[in-house]
Amino acid sequence: MKFKIDENLPVEVADVLKQSGHDAVSVYDEGLSGEIDREIGRVCQEEQRALLTLGLDFADIRAYPPPQ
Repeated sequence: MKFKIDENLPVEVADVLKQSGHDAVSVYDEGLSGEIDREIGRVCQEEQRALLTLGLDFADIRAYPPPQ
């Protein structure tokens, strides 16, 4: 599975996922730290990655509908 780790989680989360055989990168890896949520979401969709985050903004299904 492909993951992107948000900046509110330790970058080591990506390392743990990689050790388990997953394709994982952090927003720091791609120079996306500090970007607005919409941009992070757009990049995740483009790369077909699941976002791991503690940000509750992404839980708003009006802004981020489940089919997307």
